[in-house]
Amino acid sequence: MGSNDSRVLVIGVGNEIRGDDEVGLRVASGVRERLPHQCNSVEESGEGARLMELWKSSQVTILVDAVKSGAEHGHIHRYEAHNSPLPASMFHYSTHAFGVPQAIELARVMNQLPQRLIVYGIEGKCFDEGAAMSLVVERAVRKVVELITFEVSQHQPLTSTTHQ
Repeated sequence: MGSNDSRVLVIGVGNEIRGDDEVGLRVASGVRERLPHQCNSVEESGEGARLMELWKSSQVTILVDAVKSGAEHGHIHRYEAHNSPLPASMFHYSTHAFGVPQAIELARVMNQLPQRLIVYGIEGKCFDEGAAMSLVVERAVRKVVELITFEVSQHQPLTSTTHQ
């Protein structure tokens, strides 16, 4: 994604072999299928330096990851991370010591956050290696794809010269 690319960047974070940890990857794929021209949608493991590299030239970034906060499985959390820090304890299923919340806070200190950084966290149930995604979490994935599709259509006039 070059600096002249005004599409919304969607980053799906996850691990396809750890059950509900796959949510971000599935959301990114679903958004790419629905909005191939309105956004740049990528799947990532959640390594913080890579995330910072991806969003550094983006004005609007939407990131999706699995979380575990004690809320009901499948619950959808939404944060405007450009305004305030994420609750870091929710994003502890990453295998990276420098993951999503750490990347966001380092980028904030370095003044390298996108103008808008929306983070969706889907409450996971099972993160066991080899497990299938939980049905309640699959439903949440579909809902987040719908929500992001709506958000991208709302932000498009702000980030593009395309007229509707």
